[in-house]
Amino acid sequence: MISVLVVEDEPVAAEAHRSYVTRVPGFDVVGVVHSGGEALRFVDRAAVDRPVDLILLDLYLPDGNGLAVCRALRAAGHATDVIVITSARDLSAVRGAVSVGAVQFLLKPFTFASLRARLEQYARYRASLPAGELAQADVDRALAMLRTPGEAALPKGMSAETLAAVVAALRDADDPMSADAVGRAAGLSRVTARRYLEYLVDSDLATCRSQYGQVGRPERRYRWGRPSTGAVEPAE
Repeated sequence: MISVLVVEDEPVAAEAHRSYVTRVPGFDVVGVVHSGGEALRFVDRAAVDRPVDLILLDLYLPDGNGLAVCRALRAAGHATDVIVITSARDLSAVRGAVSVGAVQFLLKPFTFASLRARLEQYARYRASLPAGELAQADVDRALAMLRTPGEAALPKGMSAETLAAVVAALRDADDPMSADAVGRAAGLSRVTARRYLEYLVDSDLATCRSQYGQVGRPERRYRWGRPSTGAVEPAE
């Protein structure tokens, strides 16, 4: 589970953000605070047992700017990632967020779908990084996961929303899934689910093996994650 800290001074907005995050599989809200000082103290305390992986950070806080919180986190040695959530629409805010290492920037007001898409991009980014020494291709693939996917970035006829549903179904599964099972979980036909699953396999984001039964053709089963050598078999 990816641990998330919500930092938002407006209680109603903070509760909305908390509720949104809890609806996205794979994410766990470990705290909600309303100021920069509270955020820094929370991250410091959490580092002892369970470090905060991701902060949803408002820029306008009662005790200062959220960018100062980011700088203080880095100065204290915390590698916690940050998604900036703000009503600030000026270029300086965007540049400031980039300069302190924010992985995403989301403007208020936003919908659940917008936040979910960014959280799922972040989850794919984390999942795409292998342990150990990285090659350039690994870095490029991971950073690509953080980009907001447009329709043109996907093959013709595929949508980012449907891809996110397939990814969510696959990530939540404890065991490899068939295209039929993924389709049922995501509300798609088997044919549509398989097309998206094969896209994930081709993108090195999922693995696939053929499972042989007693009769009939082998069934392809998919698992979220980067493939190891020999893990992917050609589609029939």
